[in-house]
Amino acid sequence: MVSLADAHPPIALGALDGRYRGVVAPLVDYLSEAALNRARVSVEVEWLIHQTTAGTVAGVRALTADEQAQLRRVVDDFGPDEVAELAVIERETAHDVKAVEYFLKRRLCRIAPAAEDRGLAELIHFGCTSEDVNNLAYALLVKGAVEQVWLPRATDVTEQVAAMARDLKAVPLLARTHGQAATPTTLGKELAVLAARLRRQLARIGRQEYLGKFNGATGTFGAHVLALPDVDWPAVSRAFVEGLGLTWNPLTTQIESHDWQAELYADLARFNRVLHNLCTDVWTYISLGYFAQVRGQGTVGSSTMPHKVNPIRFENAEANLEVSNALLDVLGSTLVQSRLQRDLTDSSMQRNIGSALGHSLLALDNVGRGLAGLDAVPEAMAADLEGNWEVLGEPIQSAMRALGAQGVEGMEEPYERLKELTRGRRIDGDDLRTFVQGLRLPADVEARFLELTPQTYTGLATRLVDDYLS
Repeated sequence: MVSLADAHPPIALGALDGRYRGVVAPLVDYLSEAALNRARVSVEVEWLIHQTTAGTVAGVRALTADEQAQLRRVVDDFGPDEVAELAVIERETAHDVKAVEYFLKRRLCRIAPAAEDRGLAELIHFGCTSEDVNNLAYALLVKGAVEQVWLPRATDVTEQVAAMARDLKAVPLLARTHGQAATPTTLGKELAVLAARLRRQLARIGRQEYLGKFNGATGTFGAHVLALPDVDWPAVSRAFVEGLGLTWNPLTTQIESHDWQAELYADLARFNRVLHNLCTDVWTYISLGYFAQVRGQGTVGSSTMPHKVNPIRFENAEANLEVSNALLDVLGSTLVQSRLQRDLTDSSMQRNIGSALGHSLLALDNVGRGLAGLDAVPEAMAADLEGNWEVLGEPIQSAMRALGAQGVEGMEEPYERLKELTRGRRIDGDDLRTFVQGLRLPADVEARFLELTPQTYTGLATRLVDDYLS
């Protein structure tokens, strides 16, 4: 048997880099190994520029504007050739961050080749432990992936749900609590609940802080102070970290504690779970015939049954949300743990962030496509409502309770009387109207209930969508 492992170009092991590459490709610029190395180069460049601009080391000249621009261009131009070059260096160093340091020193010598400037190269990675670079790189990458890729797509899908809610706000729907026929609502109001839940999680994610530390081998600035005792190192560290757009963490061990990551991944997972709830509800509405999958359906639904259009978008989304949450949960629980001042479990664990967000992004793509292919079928919903007149027992007994409390005679045991009429049997409109006419209700109340149907018993559902889902 021919080994597929020897294929050129290489065949992807996982679905995200194979079958679904096109959907998750935007994350490659943030959460791939190459993106991590580019971010490390960026942090090292910015640290060198920061030191020389702030005059941290006395007697070292500031880099010119052109030199700074050329250094930043190293980051902007970081592509496949640079990835390959860095890989060669890393094979020599057997250390990823040290390889970045040597890579950048080569570039600096080309940008500032004069003999008197060679000392500048020693300020690359000055005072740093690898985690000083790594934690900032990861914070920048995760921030970029969430804010530039995941959050816009999640917002689009959420607003897609909200738009459907507004469009369908007045379409009556037989509710099902515990799977049983229950007080009617509207399809739009039920979608509005999901849209509001998704929006709440997006708001939490949008407020996320991304922390960074820059304080040396065990978080004490020990080497910094001995090398340059007159420098206010916490102030330098804070200015540098905040200058990168991150929140400064002054109290750490060798690693930034990753608590912010655990907080973020918990919120992402919660969003995923609400989205999963939407998928299962919509899947059920499709199975009940309340939604028809008709728009843009040029695909094969079943390989053997021509009439079928399977709700595969929502099923695919469910599976990917479950994979995403498994990864997000283990990231959140593992990253907050570190033995004493440092262990390397976080290094391996953080390499799975891309997969966690990738499966969520793939689910969002499927949900968006799935929702776009749905049409509501009000006739099917109306037929179910017409077959369940017993749901009107609730408002009638509630009105009888209120009237009894007000002293109206003949309103005794309202719940029990409606239970006897409706439980375990189907009734129709005539049955209910006959019952209402025998209750001796006040004329205005009787008229209200004689006009009531399951289709019109939706309370304030439409208004709730109008008032609370902007």
